[in-house]
Amino acid sequence: MRTNSPKKTYAAAALLAVCALTLSACGSSGDDANAPVAEVSAESGAAKAATVLDKPFEKPDLVLTDTHGKSYDLRKETKGKPTLIYFGYTNCPDICPLTMNNIAVAKKEVSKKLPKSELANLRIVFVTTDPERDTPKALGEWLKGIDPDVVGLTGDFATIQAGARTMGISIDPPTKGKNGKVTSMHGTQVIAFSPKTDGGYVLYGEDATVEDYAKDLPKLLKGEKP
Repeated sequence: MRTNSPKKTYAAAALLAVCALTLSACGSSGDDANAPVAEVSAESGAAKAATVLDKPFEKPDLVLTDTHGKSYDLRKETKGKPTLIYFGYTNCPDICPLTMNNIAVAKKEVSKKLPKSELANLRIVFVTTDPERDTPKALGEWLKGIDPDVVGLTGDFATIQAGARTMGISIDPPTKGKNGKVTSMHGTQVIAFSPKTDGGYVLYGEDATVEDYAKDLPKLLKGEKP
């Protein structure tokens, strides 16, 4: 979401507007009534892909299964590390692979300019919204073609849905259409968590480009505002 208004603070309505936009690509029921309240800041005259939250999200308390079939405690494993979290599914025809590839390409570009030690702390986490089909093996094979360092997580759908909801991200159970095609409807936000506070303080919509992520990553690695 890009905003050009003077610097000011918005309440829940602003965040829900972001959610509504990002839900449009992969589809959603549109029911965000239970989304948590958040506050958003915008800089005057700046068309930014990043939306800075004045009231950061708490990192979801999720314990899921990674691509190696091992238990992965999200809070414990990413504590004190710059972290990008995205909810999607491997059979997504467009937004999910585009988003993950944009982040992966941006990471490669940034790696040419920054010391390896800085990027080593970065955690990129992909949580499936279609756990029945996205087994650890399926997730691992899909992510290998994007960035093998990405942490892929799967598990109980209700647990994943609840974790996403704490960040205002809506996820509907996968449904099968008349043509037999299974679709997972979910929000398409990427949330960046600060290594300083472990709070989710920056939100990216589906329109964020490689250039956007590449420009912001050096600051996100330090927990600074992009």
